[in-house]
Amino acid sequence: MNRSVRRLLMSLAAFLSLVAIGTLGYYALGHERWTLVDCAYMTVITISTVGFFELGHMRDVPGARALTVGLIVGGVGVLAYMQSNLTALLIEGVIGNALRMRRMQSDIGKLSDHIVVAGAGNTGKHVIEELAATRTPFVVIDTSETVLQQVSADVCGGKMLYVHGDATADHALLAAGVQRARGVVAALTQDKDNLYVTLSARSLNPSARIVSKVVEDEAAPKILKAGATSTVNPTMIGARRLASELIRPEVTEFLDQMLRDKDKNLRLEEVTIERGSPLVGVCLKDTLIRRETRLLVVAIRATDRAFVYNPDPDYVIAEGTTLIVLGEPDSVLKLRKIVAG
Repeated sequence: MNRSVRRLLMSLAAFLSLVAIGTLGYYALGHERWTLVDCAYMTVITISTVGFFELGHMRDVPGARALTVGLIVGGVGVLAYMQSNLTALLIEGVIGNALRMRRMQSDIGKLSDHIVVAGAGNTGKHVIEELAATRTPFVVIDTSETVLQQVSADVCGGKMLYVHGDATADHALLAAGVQRARGVVAALTQDKDNLYVTLSARSLNPSARIVSKVVEDEAAPKILKAGATSTVNPTMIGARRLASELIRPEVTEFLDQMLRDKDKNLRLEEVTIERGSPLVGVCLKDTLIRRETRLLVVAIRATDRAFVYNPDPDYVIAEGTTLIVLGEPDSVLKLRKIVAG
């Protein structure tokens, strides 16, 4: 439960307790000369310091006026506490939420070269976990704000950037900065929705890499024609994983530990050698990759798109090649700085 709501309930409980004490106190002191309704009414107007009238013959009842004074003093404190908590709830709830959303929109507006994730369901949540683990900037779109807040709390410590809306609508994609994004993940439940997200995202950002989830095999060609760069079928991947558990269990466990080990957090990453990089024309053994970053270069994709696995130390790095490396995200960031000069 929200802390402000909890404090408000506590203050309300204190108020009701004070009303009960006053009502029963007057009733007991009066020896049933006043009804419970009259006692309750007297208590409420006393606590609120309105004070319309006194109960009949109160001056003749020992302790009645002393109880009244106590209720006035206690009531002022309880009402002030309850009012402050109610104000805090309004500020933290309505006003606070508005301020948080405004700040979030401002942060999204500053993003560029990020990833837009359409859908925070079962598939989208795993995408978000991987993006968060690799420190890749991203924005999530989903129709359920409850789901967004839960994923944000579970994965990002409540700091996730998101847009509450329908990812198939252009205005939601624009709010997520899709026109400045380098990639889009369509992870909605139905193929037709992912198809629509792909069409919209491609029209808004012709250069973005778009990866879409597919449920039915026949949907993959349609989504590719709609503008997706590639598609992923979770069912097919799950089936291959089941087979791998039987055929190559040690390899599967190695990959699992590599991805799930929170201490090492190893990842396979790619780093492209752009024009002007100090690594262009340098032999692999003469670079600072191993010494400075402790990354393992497991493959290189040459300019002819062919992969060179376990490249020779004398391999000369050319402009436009892509290094496939294994290591920690921090080391990959360091390598990107070295590559950029």
